[in-house]
Amino acid sequence: MKLKNDGSSRRAVFIASVVFMGLAHILFFKQYIKGAFFAFIQLAVLAFLPAIAATVHGMLTLGEAAPHLPVMQRDHSTFMLIEGIAVLAILALFLCVYIMSVKSAGKTYKGFCVTGKLAGNKDSIKELFNQAFPIFGLTPAVLLVVFFVVVPLVFAALVSFTNYSSPHHLPPGNTVDWVGLDNYATLFGGETLWTGALLRVALWTIAWAFLATATCYIGGMIMALILKDFNIPFASLFRIVFILPYAVPAVISMLVWRNLLNGQFGAINLTLIHFGIIESGIPWLTSVWLVRFTVVLVNLWAGFPYFMLLTMGSMTAIDKDLFNAAKIDGANKLGIFRHITFPLVTFQTMPLIIMSFTHNINNFGAIFFLTAGHPVVRDTPLTGATGVDILITWIYRLTMETQQFNFAAVLAVMLFVFLAPFAIFQFTRTKSFRQGEL
Repeated sequence: MKLKNDGSSRRAVFIASVVFMGLAHILFFKQYIKGAFFAFIQLAVLAFLPAIAATVHGMLTLGEAAPHLPVMQRDHSTFMLIEGIAVLAILALFLCVYIMSVKSAGKTYKGFCVTGKLAGNKDSIKELFNQAFPIFGLTPAVLLVVFFVVVPLVFAALVSFTNYSSPHHLPPGNTVDWVGLDNYATLFGGETLWTGALLRVALWTIAWAFLATATCYIGGMIMALILKDFNIPFASLFRIVFILPYAVPAVISMLVWRNLLNGQFGAINLTLIHFGIIESGIPWLTSVWLVRFTVVLVNLWAGFPYFMLLTMGSMTAIDKDLFNAAKIDGANKLGIFRHITFPLVTFQTMPLIIMSFTHNINNFGAIFFLTAGHPVVRDTPLTGATGVDILITWIYRLTMETQQFNFAAVLAVMLFVFLAPFAIFQFTRTKSFRQGEL
């Protein structure tokens, strides 16, 4: 078919490019190298099509039970699921390249309609390399994101629709089966103990994130005001001392506090008993409400230095003329703080407050290393959730202790759905996004 530059050949070019990658480049544009490059990609995919089909089929079935075979020869359901997701990711990348080839053919024909000339092989190769250079440069990063971020996220989401759990559905000894929404139904009203544990842990997670963020922010702001406005001697020395809890690794701090707060031989209880303040040890880490108070208090000790430095820097940036004008009008220190310092500092630090809130929702160390699996409540033997667990620590216990991977995956999906809006909001607040640079 002769190629015409009046637009009448657009349909033929489009059909050829859709039927097979690179076909339009070879038949109509005589760009044999560029067309062969696209065609080679499709031929490679077609060559592996039987293996791809088998892998996808394995992902859909998750294997068949074969108790008569040795364990290592049985179908491994989780491997089959991961391999299937990876193959689908590769097919998605192939589809992107396919679309690029179709657009390339359309762009080449559009240029031919304008100029009446077709680019030769040399020009097409040069154009291909110029256009493909940023793509080739980004390809390693894209592959890393796809296979180390997207694939694990999809795997975790799909596990929530299976019965992947101990003791009867752990591969390779046993297979895993698709169960649809059964796990969600169990957690969201199917069984009283599981639903009660989910409600308790979810409410405490939100309360903990709010209290941990608010106490650290308010505590940091109070200390910043004291050090800045009250002319305390050796203020620089106090700044260094106050920053030490934030500089020490959280794991070490929490483990030290766990020993100090031990109900039987902890230094705090022994000291209070020695001075006659109490008669018996206080159950800092065994009483549910007392543990919750304790973790908030210890987190305040470890987290307020960050906000102290943050708010102190924001206060320094406020124009001093505002304070001078307020003093001339007769405002006292409380009025200046209420109407000038607090609104301006809060406005400047609000994105970081939101980021701290989302961090505390996933603050694994502050809960896990301090409480060490206490206190045990009524549903703990079944669900694995202690009285002070937040969602992230409960996920850890479900995976590493009780091996209820299906319920852990449901919780992971819940966390993603809850935190994604905060992450998107934080991203849209960046200067690069608002100025159209991203």
